[in-house]
Amino acid sequence: MKKVILSLVVLTLCVVGRTQDIRGPIANPAPGVLDGVYVQEHIPTKKVVPYEYVREADVAWSKRVWRVIDLREKFNHPLYYPLDDIRLDATGDDFVWKRNPTRWSLWTIIRYHVFTGDLTAYSPYDPDWYDWKDGDLFKYPITSDKYGLGPGGTFYTDSLFRDFLKAGYFGETDMSGGLVSMKSQLYPDEDSIDAAGNVVYFERDYNWYLSKDIVQYRIKEDWFFDKERSVLDVRIIGICPVTYKRDESGNISGFNELFWLYFPECRYVFQNFFVQNKDNDAQRMSFDDLFWKRMFQSYIVKSSNIYDREIDSYKAGVDALLESEKIKEDIFIFEHDLWNF
Repeated sequence: MKKVILSLVVLTLCVVGRTQDIRGPIANPAPGVLDGVYVQEHIPTKKVVPYEYVREADVAWSKRVWRVIDLREKFNHPLYYPLDDIRLDATGDDFVWKRNPTRWSLWTIIRYHVFTGDLTAYSPYDPDWYDWKDGDLFKYPITSDKYGLGPGGTFYTDSLFRDFLKAGYFGETDMSGGLVSMKSQLYPDEDSIDAAGNVVYFERDYNWYLSKDIVQYRIKEDWFFDKERSVLDVRIIGICPVTYKRDESGNISGFNELFWLYFPECRYVFQNFFVQNKDNDAQRMSFDDLFWKRMFQSYIVKSSNIYDREIDSYKAGVDALLESEKIKEDIFIFEHDLWNF
């Protein structure tokens, strides 16, 4: 009996110790408590599966494609939920960022790791010429070394760098921004109530972008035929969160690219965060797995062409969607004809 009790104590200590080492957002119960029937360690401790090495001489054909993942589509909801929020803290004096304790949306993951320095954000516009948009080439990194106090500063103490991210200097207009919107909004002050009992609101300089504000993700990818492996493969090169662009009246006037991220760098972050499986909680993949398996719905907005133009510059409405499907079909036909003799 003593041996059984000792074994249970050792097992409990091992479980507690192992849950403290795994990464990603996880439940943090009291010591000695396991929130479940087993320790969830596969995704939080997962290593990145490296890409197969590809030589330039082995690429017989390639096509660059830009896609849009619309988060309003039900199939893409695993990228959109769970939502985060900004709420008053326990003292009621300041606002705190409230996130789900066990799962994060893709935007929550990106925003958190951009500020911690694990991910590098690239401006979608030339900082010296805002009318020139070539951010998907990863030419303008937003780093504290360039916009902050220098190599000696850190991301949390470097106020200049954080102000740069907040001030919207790399947005298209003054109403857009990097990780926050320039538009002031009203927040309730629970301590201020007028004589009629109504809550008095006060203005806040910056409104943080939340998961609900991200309506699209744009991805840049390369399709190529590797003759050394005899396969048609695809690699995602970059990903960009997109919000609505609003005019001075608050009306939607288009879409605004916040910043670009280099996807091979993102994989080292995405690998340790769960994606919800609506059918089976025991078979959840990571965000890296989701993109690797292409478990998302998207449509093409541009492919490499002689004019270097997007589809919406010469097609509109249903015709633009048909053009997108035509580009998909051309890639499919190319792969099909390779093996059809």
